[in-house]
Amino acid sequence: MTSKRKAENALYERLRNETELTANLVQKGIRRAIEAIKSGVARLKNGETTSQPHFDAWSIVYDKRSATFHRDHVSLSTVNGRVECDYVLPADPEETPIGDYLLNEDYEFRMSTLQYDRHSESFYLHARMRRTGSDEQEQPTADSSDTKHRTVLGVDLNVDGSLAVTSTGAFIGNADEANHRHREFEKTRGSMQQAGTRSAHLSIQSMNDREHR
Repeated sequence: MTSKRKAENALYERLRNETELTANLVQKGIRRAIEAIKSGVARLKNGETTSQPHFDAWSIVYDKRSATFHRDHVSLSTVNGRVECDYVLPADPEETPIGDYLLNEDYEFRMSTLQYDRHSESFYLHARMRRTGSDEQEQPTADSSDTKHRTVLGVDLNVDGSLAVTSTGAFIGNADEANHRHREFEKTRGSMQQAGTRSAHLSIQSMNDREHR
């Protein structure tokens, strides 16, 4: 299913009851899953291989209806009501994305993803920001006359099979190797799930942690 409307009609009420999340957060979760399904369907149409999407990392999408963003903290909607969290900021934010965007009144928050790292037991807020007063639908084009004045943080186009591209133009990792390891994890996980034992469940969790790292 790739229709957000059909998915929400089928899942919304049940997920509200099971998770006790607010309406906005449930809708965001459904839409995020549908986007992952759409990506897989697109790969199949292009003759590429794909598999059922799995969200192993603990994360949730927030917008201005479910979060109140400030320059030094954020107020988040949770199943236990509103929770306020302070940001951990560098002592000298100048010439960093923190100073250029977060602490810059010329930019405002749009949508953010809160991600939990189990190993460091830390939360990370991945914030999307835009220039204050800019048209939300406006998208810069490659031949824009003022392109040279824009600050580019980085776009991963999977050039030369790299896993990621940094904002400074460095290519990191090998996408083919990463995909191969991911398929091996999936194959092993499928075998363990068929066993259905507690030991297999614990092994799957441990394997998910390794894959996440």
